[in-house]
Amino acid sequence: MCMVIFAPIFAICAFATCGGYYGHLQVKVDCADRRQSNLSINIDFGYPFRLHQVHFKAPLCDVKREEILFLDGDFSSAAQFFVTVGVFAFLYSLLATIVYVFYQNKYLKHNRGPLVDFVVTVIFSFMWLVSSCCWAKALSDIKTATNPTQVLLLMSACRAQENKCSVTEEPLWSRLNTAAVFGFVNVVLWVGNIWFVFKETGWYKTGQRYPTRSASGKRSSEMRQRLYSESSFDQPEEGFGLSRQNSFNQSKSDFGLQRQASINQSQVSFSLPQTYLGKPVIYDRRDKVVSKGPMIFVNEM
Repeated sequence: MCMVIFAPIFAICAFATCGGYYGHLQVKVDCADRRQSNLSINIDFGYPFRLHQVHFKAPLCDVKREEILFLDGDFSSAAQFFVTVGVFAFLYSLLATIVYVFYQNKYLKHNRGPLVDFVVTVIFSFMWLVSSCCWAKALSDIKTATNPTQVLLLMSACRAQENKCSVTEEPLWSRLNTAAVFGFVNVVLWVGNIWFVFKETGWYKTGQRYPTRSASGKRSSEMRQRLYSESSFDQPEEGFGLSRQNSFNQSKSDFGLQRQASINQSQVSFSLPQTYLGKPVIYDRRDKVVSKGPMIFVNEM
């Protein structure tokens, strides 16, 4: 969605600042013979920067005639490539804007639309990167070729020490520098938009719907480990419950036996007769009492 808003704007800024450039350089030559001096030599150049076709006339201070000179370099390929990428990126951005706004349902109905959009976005990202780098290098070479010092060295009159040559007006490079900056801004914009377009494709949705085998295997192993830990935790608890139940039953049975024994013992004790120890009685052979000792009296219950 960010491409829909900003891509057409930055594309226009990129190719407009480069394609509409016009540069002007002015120099003057003061010959030793004032009659041969030329105080205004104008050198004009611009897009597509075929500098080898830019010519100007410079005076020859020795004779009464002028020489025709040409600048060095042809940078039309890099400049035209940069502008072409900008124009096509602008047109595609407008088309994408229309589709996103008015045909959103048809765009998302089939996977073909997002896939085409993703492929085109990747291509334009690469093209913006290549064209911006080429244009940045070409801009550096253009500045070198139109350097006033370099231009003055092309004139025969300026190579003589008795003549004086100077620059009265230099070209402005701010517009071309802005074009190079907009080119790299478009690179960042289109590369960043790849992720948003990729989320609309079936590749991303398929990956979200069906996780990878490694993730599923990891989840299953974690589940098995969790189940094993739970079963191992429950088993000793169950054994502990059985042993506790057995010990409780055993203690209960022992307590019952002890209680039953105590009850029986009490009953036996209550059933025995009470005795009383008295003085004993001694009898002789004739059944006569000789002496009395302690005696025992029994009372029946």
